[in-house]
Amino acid sequence: MPLEEVIIRHALGGSPGLVTSGRAAAKASGVMMIPIPKGGIYEAVDGQDCAAAIPGVDDVIITAKQGQKLVPLPEGSSYLGFIFARGDSPDEVERALRRSHAELRFRIATALETFNP
Repeated sequence: MPLEEVIIRHALGGSPGLVTSGRAAAKASGVMMIPIPKGGIYEAVDGQDCAAAIPGVDDVIITAKQGQKLVPLPEGSSYLGFIFARGDSPDEVERALRRSHAELRFRIATALETFNP
């Protein structure tokens, strides 16, 4: 299992030592930390099944929770989730990650700030 996946699974409370992917070893692997495109309140994501079906993509994990306030980087310190991919070359993996990410459509509502005069 690639180091990136071990780290992310551990951070999500999983047991990386017991996880097996069932895939033959690839020459390259990568993970995309899905950035927050704009601040607001997370509602949902569309296209996750299509994103996971991209050749080379092992998994698409959305860690954002419905109703969660999102703050994009650099002020924020979290991501919407993670995309894992493997392939024969780093370029192939990068293309798979980018194609997968392009399938995702996040619904983020505008956060209303309270006014305290």
